[in-house]
Amino acid sequence: MAIRPASAVHDDIDLSDLNFWGRPLTERAAAFARLRAEEGPRFYPDPPVPFAKPGPGYWALVRHADVLEASRNPKIFSSEPNATTVIDGPAWLDKYVNSMINMDDPRHAKIRRIVSRAFSPKMLAKTEDDVQARAGRIVDELIASGPGDFVAKVAVRLPVEIICDMLGIPEDLYPRMLRLTNIVLGNSDPEYTGITPDMGRLRTGLGLAKVAWASRELHRLAAKLGRERVKNPTDDLTSALVNANLDGEKLTAREFGTFFLLLVVAGNETTRTAIAHGLQLFTDHPDQKELLLEDFDGRIGGAVEEIVRLSTPVICFRRNLTRDHEMNGHTYRAGDKVMLFYNSANRDESVFDDPDAFDITRSPNPHVGFGGPGPHFCLGANLARREISVMFKELYTRLPDLRADGEPDRLMSSFINGYKRLPCTFTAP
Repeated sequence: MAIRPASAVHDDIDLSDLNFWGRPLTERAAAFARLRAEEGPRFYPDPPVPFAKPGPGYWALVRHADVLEASRNPKIFSSEPNATTVIDGPAWLDKYVNSMINMDDPRHAKIRRIVSRAFSPKMLAKTEDDVQARAGRIVDELIASGPGDFVAKVAVRLPVEIICDMLGIPEDLYPRMLRLTNIVLGNSDPEYTGITPDMGRLRTGLGLAKVAWASRELHRLAAKLGRERVKNPTDDLTSALVNANLDGEKLTAREFGTFFLLLVVAGNETTRTAIAHGLQLFTDHPDQKELLLEDFDGRIGGAVEEIVRLSTPVICFRRNLTRDHEMNGHTYRAGDKVMLFYNSANRDESVFDDPDAFDITRSPNPHVGFGGPGPHFCLGANLARREISVMFKELYTRLPDLRADGEPDRLMSSFINGYKRLPCTFTAP
């Protein structure tokens, strides 16, 4: 059992308090800088969650080196039974959301072997023309409709349309997919759940119920599409997954359902977050935008990495100690939980010069915005890079004066660093 150090209660940095995550981004960054400067990791109590067994709490890993070491050693820092939330959810929720992210080898390796074939360079090459064409149509419609909410008009559209098209989801279902994925990842935000902060612990319980409902709906859609593709195979990703047979290994219906949910959620929210943050960053740093436009093709790769580093769409994941382990002068005990805070690792002063600066020429840029090295590095990283690159090229080629025009409306979440809305303005050509 981990023992909470006395230092954990001496200031206002409570990572288990949702209100902390509603603070301005600059304040959050400063708080994590203070944590990185401390002698050892801090221990935090688990937040109280209805329907879930209370846990002993967790250690916050905030340094780049610690996040890398934990990521590289899955036999010590396990993803089972849970890698996505601080607490272990109830069993009735796990059956919908317990995807390969929450697995170690050999289960994780089996599923990744099967699904990675669908994300091979050859398969992704098939989407390149579609990414370009959809980005062009999105900008066409942005110009026609005029300035407004950049998230709704641009950032959310490209990734959700691409992943739905890859999976063979009919176009008339795109809005529903967006609503459901917003609930799954926005479960702590009242806008997406209808649950207000004054509901206290009941709020969390109702949020879990909402997530279960949305996840069940996504599983039902996955099952329907899967059955259709088994009977009538096509060239889409759903067909590739349900009909895949790698040395006798196939996905079960439940494995396909949880991976389908992972794809539509991760394939939508994280890239949309990076694109939205990208516009805000280029607006706040016009010198970097000018630098990009001087040599777009030569600098967009570095710009994408820097956008992902500073925005860190996925804030954290969890790992579980399988045995005692010493790291960075601290001994972790078997059974301890740790949270890997990628947002903090991406601003570690010992790794990044002037870490709070937006510098599209930063090199090297060993960020962990797509996760740390190891078996759980993001499968869709190359697709995300492609979407961000193409979207900004289309935007700045046709709307060079596009900029954010007001404060973003941020998602209330300790998991996703999202923007729900971001006003934008431009001069129509």
